[in-house]
Amino acid sequence: MRPTIHFTPASGWINDPHGITATDDGYQVFFQYVPGRTEWAPDCHWGHATGRDLLSLREKQVAIAPGDGDDGIWTGCIVGTGRSARAFYTAISTPDFGIGRVRVAHPVDDQWTVWAKDDVVVHAPEGMDLIAFRDPFIRREADGWRMFVGGADRDGTARALTYTSRNLEEWSYDGVALERSTALHDPVWMGALWECPQVFELGDRSMLISSIWDADVLHYAAYAVGTFLEGRFEAADWTKLTWGPSLYAPSLFTDAEGELALTFWLRGIRGENWVGAHSIPYRIAEVDGRLVATPHPDVAAHRSAPAPDGVVDGLAADIEWSQPGGSLAISSGGEDAVRVEVDGGEAVVATSTDEYRIPVDGVIRMIIDGPVLELSSSAGLFAAAVEPKGSDLSVAVSAGTVMVCALS
Repeated sequence: MRPTIHFTPASGWINDPHGITATDDGYQVFFQYVPGRTEWAPDCHWGHATGRDLLSLREKQVAIAPGDGDDGIWTGCIVGTGRSARAFYTAISTPDFGIGRVRVAHPVDDQWTVWAKDDVVVHAPEGMDLIAFRDPFIRREADGWRMFVGGADRDGTARALTYTSRNLEEWSYDGVALERSTALHDPVWMGALWECPQVFELGDRSMLISSIWDADVLHYAAYAVGTFLEGRFEAADWTKLTWGPSLYAPSLFTDAEGELALTFWLRGIRGENWVGAHSIPYRIAEVDGRLVATPHPDVAAHRSAPAPDGVVDGLAADIEWSQPGGSLAISSGGEDAVRVEVDGGEAVVATSTDEYRIPVDGVIRMIIDGPVLELSSSAGLFAAAVEPKGSDLSVAVSAGTVMVCALS
């Protein structure tokens, strides 16, 4: 059972999306990819997909592969457009792949199909007892460029390390932008390593969003809110963004309308010869000092007309539940695929195999797409694998107002 609008590989394993770039005729998307296997391995490639919008992606040939001194091509980012674009990626060596290095590649053609490797431009700083160093993210600054890389110290301190450059070629280490001990749990635990640390401005706040890692266990996405000035981030608050077993590795990008958005890796989504999917894209905004993510307008563009009886053909639907209270059931083939029970600001989400307790606030939006369930409200995001048994979906609520649209 393959999703309709969620990107999945034709075969093999995928995880982190990255380098998502809006172009004149759609989007270019890259991702960690292990061809020919359905489990992760360190010899990752950069997979590549393109589409007219973020839900119409089609897989292309591998963009960057191991070799030329790289045993694996891990997560990074893309800066620039056309043939002047540069991919900054984590190059790793086995067997000790925890400490990566940042290497550059450039496109050989206008379609970004073939990339040629250039030099290594950043190594882990000396004098730190790091056990992990990876995932470059680059942003423009007034006098040049700034890179952030995730680092984990052996003592359990998670760090966002930062580098600066005037030309994207020579980089200078500029110290620790932000750090936090894994021993701290209030108001939210932030782990021992921030994978994919990304610093950006949203509203009148600075934010750092990352994936929370500890001892090779992947947890959730969370973020810091505060002030970023002269290479240093002063955090005023820490907040969890995602719940459930699936959402991880958010990738920040600017969409075709110039708005900031996120796409995540979805864990636990699999078929016969493929594993991994990418989430729907989310637009993000700052509301009362918090990051609020809502499904991207590209999702609504794939809707059919609302189904007055709550029944849609196929296994992909967009569900909006206003004034939620009591229960909402999504059934397929005569069996519940998902049941959501809301009581105040909390919901219990039950699938055929598991039950999850999550915060909710305001309108609840649910995207079900074959084996994928994503749920969003202003309190955060949730995703998990589901197992619809029939060929259509039926939605019923005990309270509130629901709108159900098929997706294609």
